[in-house]
This record gives sequence, structure tokens and C-alpha cells, in this order.
Amino acid sequence: MAIAQTLLPEFDHEMAGCRTALARIPAGQFAYKPHARSFSLGELANHLAAIPGWVASTMDRTHLDFSAPETRASMPAPVSTPEGLLALFDQGVADARARLAAASDPDYQVVWSGLNEGKVLFAFPRIAVLRSFILNHAIHHRAQLCVYLRMLDVPVPALYGPSADETGM
Repeated sequence: MAIAQTLLPEFDHEMAGCRTALARIPAGQFAYKPHARSFSLGELANHLAAIPGWVASTMDRTHLDFSAPETRASMPAPVSTPEGLLALFDQGVADARARLAAASDPDYQVVWSGLNEGKVLFAFPRIAVLRSFILNHAIHHRAQLCVYLRMLDVPVPALYGPSADETGM
């Protein structure tokens, strides 16, 4: 079985969960912070919504310097509405899914490096970058978002089984 065929069901499942969580963000709460050192809800949501867009640079390049001015300039402008978050997310997911589906097994095995000021932070085959730096990263921030939702008394979505909010517990 091709790598894309094994990756796409996981990608679809996790992105659907991320979208459900993003869709529950209340419009008037983007400035909410559970702690002084935490992202605001808007910052966290924008970060999560942008993650699927990272697939393009992972599949199109062999490295990315996170500190480079061109990297920073390519980041999407922050959005300030739930609708804007979903549009950013949906665009990134659609593009990512198309790129993942079109990739060959050798494409997934190419080593990809994350750099900071020219220094290699990590170098993994693309499949490992996709699973760790993109999928697991999105799952991590989705979990943080669910904590924020709980703290704001917004129903937490069922992701891997029922949630107390969706079963009436």
C-alpha cells in the first residue's frame, strides 16, 4: 500500500476534528487568555488554522529556515473572525490533501530539514515531518483549544469518542 493511502485517512480524521474545534470558537472571545504566558484564543486558533498550510512547504521544498524574512512574510495574516479561521483552515486542508494524495512514496522519503538562522534543528524524511511537525502539532494545539473551550463553557467536541458535552453526561 502506498504511503499516501495510509496517511490520508489519518489526515482526514484529524483535520475533521480540528475543524470541529475551530468551528466552536466564540466570536467575542479572541482576546481570552487562560494564563499570562498562554496564547490568546485568537493567536492559538490562528496558529492551528495555519498548520495545514505547512504541507505545501514540506512537500515543495527540502528545507525551511523559520527565521528567514521570506518565511515570515509567507505566513498568513491573522484573521479575527470564526469564519475567517475556517476559511484559512479549509483552504490549507484542501491544498494539503491534494499534495499528499499526489505524492509518490519516494517523495515521502526525501529528507526535509527545519532550520533556524541556518542551523539545522531537525532533519527527517518528509513522512516523519508530516506526522510529527504537522499532524501531531495540530493535535497538540487542538487539545489546547479544547481546554480553552472548556474554560469558556463552550461544549467540547467528541474527537476520539463521546465527550461529556455531546453525551449529556
